[in-house]
Amino acid sequence: MTLHRKIFLGLIGGLALGAISRLPWAAPLQRVLAACEPLGTAFIRLVTMVVVPLVVASLFVGVASLGDVRRLGRIGGRTLVYFLATTVVAATIGLIIALTLQLGTGVTPDAAPDASLPAAPTAVTPGLAQTLVQMVPQNPIASAAQSDLLPLIIAVCIFGAAATVTRGENRRTVVAFFEGINELSTVVIGWLMLLAPAAVFVLMASLVARSGAALLQGLLLYVVAVVAALALHLALLLLLLRTAAGMGVVAFFTAVSDALLLAFSTASSSVALPVSMAAARTRLGLPNDVVSFVLPSGTTLNKNGAAIYKSVTAVFLAHLYGVPLGPAQLVTIVLTSTLAALAGAGVAGSSLVTTLIVLNAIGLGPRAAAGIALVTGIDRPLDMCRTLVNTVGNLVGACCIAATDEGHRQTGINTAKK
Repeated sequence: MTLHRKIFLGLIGGLALGAISRLPWAAPLQRVLAACEPLGTAFIRLVTMVVVPLVVASLFVGVASLGDVRRLGRIGGRTLVYFLATTVVAATIGLIIALTLQLGTGVTPDAAPDASLPAAPTAVTPGLAQTLVQMVPQNPIASAAQSDLLPLIIAVCIFGAAATVTRGENRRTVVAFFEGINELSTVVIGWLMLLAPAAVFVLMASLVARSGAALLQGLLLYVVAVVAALALHLALLLLLLRTAAGMGVVAFFTAVSDALLLAFSTASSSVALPVSMAAARTRLGLPNDVVSFVLPSGTTLNKNGAAIYKSVTAVFLAHLYGVPLGPAQLVTIVLTSTLAALAGAGVAGSSLVTTLIVLNAIGLGPRAAAGIALVTGIDRPLDMCRTLVNTVGNLVGACCIAATDEGHRQTGINTAKK
């Protein structure tokens, strides 16, 4: 049985046992489930342990692998602008959908996981200017120690960019070091995911025993919000494909259907990358230099679906725990969702880890990791959906960049036009 099926069974089993414990005659079972909740909390702490090494290593390697930023030229510059613009739009769409549906507002904070934890400090809400200043890195080590990951991410991007313009053995040594840390982080995440079915079972059983049906209704609406935001962003990507690349939507999906099905079924755009590149070259007729740069770098950096997921999750959990979302916090959600989407490692469970960046940035404090427990059990189908959007976004980007580049205009992309 696959891991995601085990996690889903853990979710269903926990829901059922928690519901039984709510019956009048099952008070002893309810007390037992409450006593078991620290086991799930221990799992959450272990997941939190991986955040800093994973974010630092994967993001540094991703930025450093872009090549010399001074030599990226027209293809590289347009690609990076496309990545940034579409990811910001994706995070904004997720934010708007979540706010429109008022996710998490129908559930009292007492029903949320780890409600006994002290509330996140919200007496002094920073303004927009102060929030932007706080994003500027001052001491990356201190930021990592305090779980203030946004300045850390920006610092890593700066050092990663510096690595693209250096040469020699020193650069190879530094990049190899972070590649090793990245590999170790993925191994640890793999180990933790083996514990996930049991942890999800315990967490969901104790949550339902304490909160009842209200939390489950809020969780269902959360799933609807994520899928709706992904669908809306997908529609915008296809509109961009039609207007910027002049390419027919039906022809596009016909040409890349095998890559999209592989990405959806495996929930990994990295696994689908070779098939995506082959489809882009042979059936879409895109130039090799565009395909060779846009798709591999997009698999590392361009994760529109992940940005949507993070912004929706941030609004849901902020409302759930009663954390106010003013203009500064909304801007922070968009920016951190964008940057955290760049820091994913492309392995199962990594998006859950990097979502903590957004939650910490808006002031959830000790509740951030606990809130992740709510969405762990249903993450796999959402992961499949957002991976599909990630892959479409990269392929659309390659089409648009090839179509708008003077050096490649009319060089073969007509094969996929209507």
